[in-house]
Amino acid sequence: MSTRIFVARLAGTSVFDPVGDRVGKVRDVLVVYRKDDPPSVVGLIVEIPGKRRVFLSIGRVTSISSGQIITNGLINVRRFEQRGGEVRVIAELLGRKVVFTDGTGEATIEDVAIQESATGEWAVSQLFVRRPKSGASPFGKGQTTFAAWNEVREKQARGEAQSAEQLIAAYSELKPADLANTLLDLPQQRMLEVAEELPDDRLADVLEEMPESEQVQILAKLDDDRAADVLDQMQPDDAADLIAQLSDERGEHLLELMEPEEADDVRMLLSYAPETAGGLMTTEPIIVSADATVAEGLALIRRHELAPALGAAVCVTLPPYEAPTGRFLGMVHFQRMLRYPPHVRLGTLLDPSLEPVTADTSAAEVSRILASYNLVSVPVVDEKHRLVGVVTIDDILDYLLPDDWRSQDEDEPVKAPSDETGSIRIVNGRRGGSGTR
Repeated sequence: MSTRIFVARLAGTSVFDPVGDRVGKVRDVLVVYRKDDPPSVVGLIVEIPGKRRVFLSIGRVTSISSGQIITNGLINVRRFEQRGGEVRVIAELLGRKVVFTDGTGEATIEDVAIQESATGEWAVSQLFVRRPKSGASPFGKGQTTFAAWNEVREKQARGEAQSAEQLIAAYSELKPADLANTLLDLPQQRMLEVAEELPDDRLADVLEEMPESEQVQILAKLDDDRAADVLDQMQPDDAADLIAQLSDERGEHLLELMEPEEADDVRMLLSYAPETAGGLMTTEPIIVSADATVAEGLALIRRHELAPALGAAVCVTLPPYEAPTGRFLGMVHFQRMLRYPPHVRLGTLLDPSLEPVTADTSAAEVSRILASYNLVSVPVVDEKHRLVGVVTIDDILDYLLPDDWRSQDEDEPVKAPSDETGSIRIVNGRRGGSGTR
């Protein structure tokens, strides 16, 4: 008997070639509906190096399990484009409502099982569904059950938003950049539906990884209170960039709804020209006093929510210790802290060679400084030598890369082992596979 595989558990599963080299990871399963039979699996959507999503024909797959996918080594590196009649299981089927044909009520699809037939074809075998909660109790969920495809029919009222809960759950482990790419690959309406269902902090992280046009689209779908809450969760420099794309009227209204401290940071960033150190910097570096110890500095940079570039060094200033601070004294890099005992004062470990830049320093000059001195961040001070923020290497990369770098379709081939090794070969055509679809 062939193995039954649940699609939601395939998300993130590694894909290997015949010699064991990892070539990517599964992001979704693609099916097509048939008139009298369950939907047939036509292939997998696989993310390969470069964050590119490509189509892998099911005919090129030699083994599927919940732990790994094995291919015969043939793959097309053209970016995936969904054709008419094709349905993505995770992105589009999960969360759909169905009605039991025996009249016992309706349910929501939480997972889909696929199974290989005797002829080597894969098709949907069962649905894992959840019935509505019964009773008046506010606790618990409805009963779950399995259903064959022919035991239910889809129920989607005109204009009714499809539930995004199952999609969000399936992609809960994705990093923000990967989730952003996943949403960008969805049809626009579905992308907006899923974005609306994400928690504020998760949506904030995802928006920071999206092109500005999609950021504006998603923010336009949110009511003003929710939009302000999401902006509060974003890094101030990213929130400022997004608000700068809105109309003056809505931007000012959202600033008024934001937390005062967060809004003040954003307003300050908006006051600087976009291609200057002030326009690129973040206002939330790690700031300590000269009397703080190595132990205290290391404890601050251990915080898991801290971006790596911000955790590479701490800034030492006179009070107050929030931007704009007292006079800036210098920076201490974490590697230097690791070389000294925990009780040593950070004020004695300042890097004398690192000069701060002013807020009106050009982005090009900041880029040169970071490159020349192999830095990941540079402090920014005002005319009174008070620390107002730091420009990090990721800020500079955003400046240097094209505006649409997140959504560019790379035409250059992905490096892969030669065919003689039994590994990947690049297949011509819009997609990999037999070309019969």
